Formats: sequence, structure tokens, C-alpha cells
Amino acid sequence: MRGKSKNGGKKAAQEEKVQQPQLPQPPQILLDQSVAILIDGNNIEMSLHKEAGRNAMINFDKLVPALLQNRALSRLIYFREGKSISKKLAERLQRHFHGSVVPCYKSADIPLTIKAVQVASKVDTIIILSGDADYVELVRHLKSDGIRVEVAAFEATTAEVLRKECDHFFPITVDYSFTIK
Repeated sequence: MRGKSKNGGKKAAQEEKVQQPQLPQPPQILLDQSVAILIDGNNIEMSLHKEAGRNAMINFDKLVPALLQNRALSRLIYFREGKSISKKLAERLQRHFHGSVVPCYKSADIPLTIKAVQVASKVDTIIILSGDADYVELVRHLKSDGIRVEVAAFEATTAEVLRKECDHFFPITVDYSFTIK
């Protein structure tokens, strides 16, 4: 009968630890959601101008992919009060995102709200680009219908009640803008 060495016992214990089966990694879950992005142009423009100056413009080519996070874009609509809406912006949104610009008689609040309710049955998520507290009741209504509601806006100009009510808040920063010279 042979005797065991002290190191042989430790070595066997270490081998047992190494040989234990590893748990399988959970599968990566991809969100398969269709998203509508509804933009209160006046609100976002005023917020950006407070942060970065009057010549700053939102860089939608950078912002939209960050908002979507690999989800499908169903609609992108830019609501803006007034008749002087940039044709270049409208063409760019159409060309890159099949988006549209909707001129509003007075404020974007009511047209954006109506469109949100109309598209709610056709999408999984609605992203509202505005920090305006006027949208709180819209957010509550959409959520009660099972729609995920996200808000993207500048933190300094976003109503706290809106931030708390939405499912997710995306802080827009000047990094999502460019300056016109």
C-alpha cells in the first residue's frame, strides 16, 4: 500500500475545481420592436440653442441611431410651429429616415399628441423628443395602452414629472449637434 503525499491531495482537489461543468451563458436577447420618433421641433431647437448657441442644429444622423439601439424605425415625424421650416432638414429626414416635417399652426403639442395616439396601435415604442411637461398626460395614456414611451431631451430643460413618468429617459447633449457657420 502506497502512502499519499501531501501535495497529491491538494493537486487532486484543484483538478476537481477545474473540471466542474460551467453553466451555459444566457442567450443574447434582441429587441424586435418597431419605433415611432415624434419630435417637438420648437422645444428641442430652443433647448439646444440654450445649450450650444443659436447656430447649433441637431445631428439626426447621430441621434436617431443612438435612440433606436438597433430597433426598427417605423415613423419619424418632426412637428414645428410656423411656416419657415428648413427645406434642407425636411429633405434630409425624408432621404435618411423616410421622415416627414409637419408644420403646425400654433404649437406642436396637439398635433404631436394626435399623431402619437393614431400610431400607437402600429408600433411598440414611441420616442418623444421634448422635455415639455404638457406631454405627461399623453405618456400616461400611451403607457396605459401598453405602449413603451421614451423621452429624449436636454436634461436642463426637461420637466422632472415627464422624466419620472416615461419608461426611459435619453439625455440629449451637445454631442448630438453641429454648428452652422
